[in-house]
Amino acid sequence: MKKMIDYKKKICSLPELQDRCTKITYSGQKTVFTNGCFDILHPGHIRYLTAARQLGDHLIVAVNSDKSVKFIKGAKRPILPQDARAELLAALICVDSVIIFEQKTPFQLIKTIIPDVLVKGGDWSIDEIIGSDVVQKAGGLVKSITFEPGFSTTSIIEKILNK
Repeated sequence: MKKMIDYKKKICSLPELQDRCTKITYSGQKTVFTNGCFDILHPGHIRYLTAARQLGDHLIVAVNSDKSVKFIKGAKRPILPQDARAELLAALICVDSVIIFEQKTPFQLIKTIIPDVLVKGGDWSIDEIIGSDVVQKAGGLVKSITFEPGFSTTSIIEKILNK
C-alpha cells in the first residue's frame, strides 16, 4: 500500500518557512515565491502555479488572509475561508510551501525570506510587482507569467450569480 502524503504539512508559519528557505538555499536550490487570494481554484491557477514552479526548486505560495482579501476584493469576498484556500493549494503537487499572510501586501514576507525568484500574473508589470526591488537587489529574478485566457475567479463568480 502506498504511503499517504500529508499535504497539510506544506502549510507553515513564518519561522517554519524561514527554516525551510535556509535549508533550500544551503542545498543550492532556488526558491520561487508567488502570492494571491486563490479564492476559487481554477485551471488558470493550476497552469500559473505549474509555470511558476518550473522556475525553481521550491514553490512558496503566500495566501492572502480573509481580512486581506476583503480589503482587496470587497466585503463579499473571499468565497472560501483562508484555511480552506491554503489547504487546496497545499494539495497541489507543484506547490511546496503555503503561508497565510495578514498584511495588505506580501512585502514584509518577501523582505524577510528574499526568494530567488518572484512571480506574479501577467496583469502585473515587473516594476509593479510588490517586492521586486528587494528580490532584484539581492540578485534574484522577477517574472510576470502570462494569464490563461478564459479563467478568472471574478468571472466564475459572475457566471454563477447569473445562472
